[in-house]
Amino acid sequence: MSQTLNVALIGQKFMGRVHSNAYLNAGRFFNLPIQPVMHTIAGLDLISLAPFADRWGWANYSTNWKEIVKDPALDLIDVSTPNYMHAEQAVAALSAGKHVACEKPLAGTLKDARMMRNAAARAKKCRTFVWFNYRRCPAVALAYKLISGGRLGKLYHVRARYLQDWAGPDHPLTWRFQKKYAGTGAHGDLNSHMIDLARFLTGDEISEVSGALGENFISEREVIEPRPKTGGARRGANRRKKPKQGKSDVDDAMMFLCRFSKGAIGSFEASRLASGHANDNSIEISGEHGAIRFSFEEMNRLFFYDHTESRDTAGWREVMCTSAGNHPYAGAWWPDGHVIGYENTFVNMVADMMAIIAGDDPIVPMPDFADAYETQRVLEAASLAAKSRSAVKLTEVK
Repeated sequence: MSQTLNVALIGQKFMGRVHSNAYLNAGRFFNLPIQPVMHTIAGLDLISLAPFADRWGWANYSTNWKEIVKDPALDLIDVSTPNYMHAEQAVAALSAGKHVACEKPLAGTLKDARMMRNAAARAKKCRTFVWFNYRRCPAVALAYKLISGGRLGKLYHVRARYLQDWAGPDHPLTWRFQKKYAGTGAHGDLNSHMIDLARFLTGDEISEVSGALGENFISEREVIEPRPKTGGARRGANRRKKPKQGKSDVDDAMMFLCRFSKGAIGSFEASRLASGHANDNSIEISGEHGAIRFSFEEMNRLFFYDHTESRDTAGWREVMCTSAGNHPYAGAWWPDGHVIGYENTFVNMVADMMAIIAGDDPIVPMPDFADAYETQRVLEAASLAAKSRSAVKLTEVK
């Protein structure tokens, strides 16, 4: 019989739903050494907390995260709040002796990320995890095995992009568009995923960033004001008011070039205004013996090119990564050819988290706070390079 581990999740919005689904279903698809118990959900909106807890399977709910992190009944604190809150909540949980999982990017600023990394280093008995979930796509995990096994040989090029189109001028001023809450815009939100994937797949670190260019295309957005708490008509209430505007001060798009420590070069692009791209998370890596290509919008497929084959028959090979006997994570899910989706990558991650806490190996390496801090350094280097219009070496970013 497996042990149990009491989990508290801080945050009940989009990622709160995704994480809840993962804890709810991990033990149903994987033979876990430790079973996560959905103990407490925390959020700011008391009115919606009880229905959320009931719908997603949380036994308790609270609006006081500071009390939750000190609760001796809890073992793992999951932070899925806006970026500016990550450091305070994660450090408090680590200080209380809890394991901590945190949404990406690790923090809104390099200073906060450093604080989290250092707190994790001090809390030697606590494990930390960062929700870079795309590592848990079977196709990406297969690409990792191919590259780490030498199938591509010496690596030459990394081309990564993450394009979305949801953040047009009609989208209101949420926290993601305010530097004091988010730190950056598309750069931290999207490029963080691609930097993590590039570091993970190549097994190499970025040593220099250059050619960085960021742009804030939409500088003002509509402020969503709370509805009045009391009803009743007011004089002039039917007059249509001009929507109040607030400052959007983060990048809407960001791109940069880089060098890797072992000699490869790379390009990265992130945008929330790339019309026609719903969630185009794509990476291509080329080496002396071959190449891989992955796009999340076709997440069950990996494209592989074997450069050692004769030109007569060589070509891109499409691999459907759903074979239970051959592809990472696929054995936990459906019969061959029956695809999985976005939410399943988080379930896969919970399974690996439970394995690590139990002292077992994950299916593929898991990013902890120290690992995610290296991604944050690259984000910072790119921001500095864009500001200075010059190359920035990672040795300059501590």
